[in-house]
Amino acid sequence: MNLFVIVLLFSVGLLLIVKGGDWFLDGAVWIAETSGIPHFIVGATVVSVATTLPELTVSVTGVLRGEIDLAVGNAVGSVTANLGLILGISVLCTPSAVDRQFAPKAVLMLCGAAMLTILCRNGSLTLLPALLLFVIFALYLWSNLRDAGRGMAAERKSRARRGGVSRRKMLSKLAMFFLGLAGIIGGSRLLIDYGSELALRLGVPPGVIGATLVAVGTSLPELVTALTAIAKKETAMSIGNIVGANVIDLTLVLPVCAAVSGGRLAIGSQTTALDLPVLLGVCALAMLPPLAAGRFYRWQGFLLLGMYAAYLAVLMA
Repeated sequence: MNLFVIVLLFSVGLLLIVKGGDWFLDGAVWIAETSGIPHFIVGATVVSVATTLPELTVSVTGVLRGEIDLAVGNAVGSVTANLGLILGISVLCTPSAVDRQFAPKAVLMLCGAAMLTILCRNGSLTLLPALLLFVIFALYLWSNLRDAGRGMAAERKSRARRGGVSRRKMLSKLAMFFLGLAGIIGGSRLLIDYGSELALRLGVPPGVIGATLVAVGTSLPELVTALTAIAKKETAMSIGNIVGANVIDLTLVLPVCAAVSGGRLAIGSQTTALDLPVLLGVCALAMLPPLAAGRFYRWQGFLLLGMYAAYLAVLMA
């Protein structure tokens, strides 16, 4: 395939992502407002599960193809990109207070990052210890379902007073949500495939591709959602999406990869010596200040972006 076609398909992927992100967020906001579920919780559940599909798909496919370093680099690097790049941009543009639902999810994310680092320290992740990560994932789901149930109970009372939602509007908004999701995932796939092709032609190692280009590529749904949320002043949705996507990445993607690889997933030296320590540092910088003070600060955005830029510089050195 010649260079022109690769660049063309890469550009088509970018266009799909941009428009898909706009439709996807509009549909998600409508789901939150209609159901009564807090915007943060919709971001942390429906939106985060949907935007995490590229990470899970790419990592599992990488394991099945024997590209272990790329699969692991993608899973770990996606969390670092979500926090260092995407949350950094969000906080820099719109520093805000956090919802009351934020604290338990942030704590679970920090626990997931610490647990994953401990389990991988000897150069492998085995399935039985990885079940501890599934426990964190189960607690995360339970917390979200509990908060969603409270919001929906209040909304049912309110809806009884003001009337229901028309069938046509419901179908159009749901169609917008799923078409937007399809655009994001399809566009991400084009960016990943043809961006990786360009990188491989330049001789970049698979581990570096996984932790940088593929990780950022599979995080594009979160990035597009965050940028669209900033434009539409839906900060809670964006933060919920980032936190939720990270919990899923940390507690589900690599354990599933370990199961697919026969119960033991090899973890490369780059991941244990660099990627995971950086991930822990970015998690602490992103989550501890709002846990302590109840809000994000613009200086966090500067530091997160600076830390991520320094990480990329080390990888490329």
